[in-house]
Amino acid sequence: MKVLVTGIDGYIGTVLGPYLMGRGHDVIGIDTGFYRTGWLYNGVDAAPRIVTKDIRNVVEDDLEGCDAIVHLADLSNDPVGQLAPHVTHAINHQGTVALAAKAKRAGVPRFVYFSSCSVYGASANAASDENGATHPLTAYAECKLLVERDLKAMADTTFCPTYLRNATAYGASPRQRFDLVVNNLCGHAWCSKLIKMDSDGTPWRPFVHVLDIAQATALTLGAPREAVFNETFNVGDSAENYQVRDIARTVAETFPDCELSIGSRGDDRRDYRVNFDKIHSRFPAFKCRWNVKKGALQLLRIFQSVQMSKELFEGPAHTRLKRIQQLIATRQIDPNFYWVNGHDLHADQGA
Repeated sequence: MKVLVTGIDGYIGTVLGPYLMGRGHDVIGIDTGFYRTGWLYNGVDAAPRIVTKDIRNVVEDDLEGCDAIVHLADLSNDPVGQLAPHVTHAINHQGTVALAAKAKRAGVPRFVYFSSCSVYGASANAASDENGATHPLTAYAECKLLVERDLKAMADTTFCPTYLRNATAYGASPRQRFDLVVNNLCGHAWCSKLIKMDSDGTPWRPFVHVLDIAQATALTLGAPREAVFNETFNVGDSAENYQVRDIARTVAETFPDCELSIGSRGDDRRDYRVNFDKIHSRFPAFKCRWNVKKGALQLLRIFQSVQMSKELFEGPAHTRLKRIQQLIATRQIDPNFYWVNGHDLHADQGA
């Protein structure tokens, strides 16, 4: 199968591309390149061909001959989405729907959309399944639901969309992110040997390793059309719902000589547990092979091997909000988050 992966140079895409290639797929990628500076370690044996392009500029010719699109490209995460909500909607919602329409016109039969369990927002009293109420609390989560709604209306005999609502990702990727809960706590444990939480850590979150997300994607691509047509799947495992303070304790126990301090504030509105029965029943081969303890050990070994510095951990390359703010401050991207070309950048700096 010829698979186009958008956002392939990001945290998940850098792992997903080679994973799909290893399972016999012909993979190509599209990415605008915002996060290419964030290379933590050499963990890729083979990389797909990548086209550098903003998804808003993709044309039908870019999609010709593809059997499936796996769409990751977004302004991620919640803080970036809140930085410029109008741009978030232009890229994450309108840009995605426009891409899907071009894919449908180009004859691409399958479209796998990376949604998020963040659409549940505040539902910790009961584990939410795919038919449960949603309560998006941020522009990022709102866009996820809007895309699901609009793509469902596009589904027909020629176009098969599927929606993967991933739990909060964690684990090692060459293009590492440190603004994700588990990865962030591991970074603090390594760099300062202290996890100091201002909050009480009581909110619930579901977690899933990037390689288990890749596994779910491969199974979706390989499934019969009728099994995934216009279907939504929570991606993760019901046993991997944790309170944040329990994640902090697990990380502190994994990293040598790490101290843990938990605060008393309880102002995080994002609080949800998720039910993952559907994906396990529809795909009996799907099994989350990772848990948070195993993922923390993986990150510890990588930090040891690269002797990760505090400057690298705290710098912009591995944190989405800091990187976007850096690109704005240096006028490398314009107010709509399009790249400023080299000539214009040079002129703006008064040279």
